[in-house]
Amino acid sequence: MTIRKGETVELAIDKMAYGGRGIGRLDGFVVFVRGAMPGDKIRARIYKKKKDYAEANIVQLLDSSSDRIEAPCPYFGYCGGCQWQNVVYERQLEYKKALISEPLERIGGLRNAPVRDVIPSESIFGYRNKMEFSFSDRRWFLPDQLDRRETEGNFALGLHVPGTYSKVIDMDACLLQGDTGNQILREVKRYVKDSGVPVYGLKSHEGFWRFLVVRHSRAFDKWMVNLVTSEDRQEVVHPIVDILSRRVGRVETVVNNINRRKASIAVGEREIVLSGEGYIRDRIGPFVFQVSANSFFQTNTSAARKLYEQVADYAELKGSECVIDLYSGTGTIPIFLAEKAGTITGIELTKSAVLDARKNCRENKIHGCQFINGDIREKLSAISHTPDVLVIDPPRAGMHKDVLAQVLALSPGTIIYVSCNPATLARDLGEMSRMYELIEVQPVDMFPHTYHIEAVAKLCRKKE
Repeated sequence: MTIRKGETVELAIDKMAYGGRGIGRLDGFVVFVRGAMPGDKIRARIYKKKKDYAEANIVQLLDSSSDRIEAPCPYFGYCGGCQWQNVVYERQLEYKKALISEPLERIGGLRNAPVRDVIPSESIFGYRNKMEFSFSDRRWFLPDQLDRRETEGNFALGLHVPGTYSKVIDMDACLLQGDTGNQILREVKRYVKDSGVPVYGLKSHEGFWRFLVVRHSRAFDKWMVNLVTSEDRQEVVHPIVDILSRRVGRVETVVNNINRRKASIAVGEREIVLSGEGYIRDRIGPFVFQVSANSFFQTNTSAARKLYEQVADYAELKGSECVIDLYSGTGTIPIFLAEKAGTITGIELTKSAVLDARKNCRENKIHGCQFINGDIREKLSAISHTPDVLVIDPPRAGMHKDVLAQVLALSPGTIIYVSCNPATLARDLGEMSRMYELIEVQPVDMFPHTYHIEAVAKLCRKKE
């Protein structure tokens, strides 16, 4: 069957793909459809045609899946923040389990891998402790807003439309953060619009306001506001401190990051603390962590506790073991394991993260942890002893092939691999399966209504 771009076809959706799109087939030819889910029968228009697959949009829903519900967010389907708000949560968890197990077989060659049911998130709305909103001079209007284009102009503060880098949906709220965060969003937007100072244009690279980043400590119910601007103009930014203090409250600190670079990242070259200490404190389980504007901290605090408890459970420490943690970040995993281990060594490339890790150990009165700053490929090769347990929590790209080779050469008794990317998890576990038995994989849902999924895998060295 020949399929052409622009053609309208009828499809029965039978699977969900990583990326959140439904999969339908025409004589075996795969079609990915945004917004579709298993059980749907649809009419769809092909907008991209490749040799092995096509991509399409829904034109008409002929028969709805029994798992389809009404999404509560008015921006759903246009904003890139969520993909599955229109799917009952229990089914989302089943999709995510499949997103882990299928790549293990297809990419890693691990048939019948022992993947457990996904540990659900305690909250499915308001769970994010960090939200990053973009300012833009190229607002993307929803279909029911098109008649307001001339009166409201192109100002936007919100989230990006998928597939675009410069167009932003102007938002009044995001259901993934708490009510106070949405109040902060609205107050900042009102002030910036009235300030008369232009927002930054990603095409023109001119303008002042770039990002609003909101952080929340759920343990202490305190908020941080980070305004990212293109230059230092304190007379423009500082009035926001008083506005948030009077109208919102519970804002512990406000900072201003200055980013003069063209790159669209919400991290400044320098930071000015406008009020408070420049950080907030949050808790994961019994441990307290200092969180600054640019430091990494797991986005779903309660789910992070479950993730780290799973790591501790798989480690099965008795009190004397030597543990090495690769990609140790700000020290969260070592801190969780420290009380039951003999010694823990964390290796991390980012210097600021290592400094935060040491500070977090002091804050929690944790002893027995040391942190090495540097490239893991260089630092791991200098380790002469074989650890009892090796913990690996790499970035989305997974382990570098040189690191993987060094891990296998080091040959620890137990490896615990924490992953946010099913494809690279499957690739790396497949490589390690030559020497290691995959005991179990436990997925943990950190991001309800999205296709993202974390997983913890336990591997034990095979007996010779």
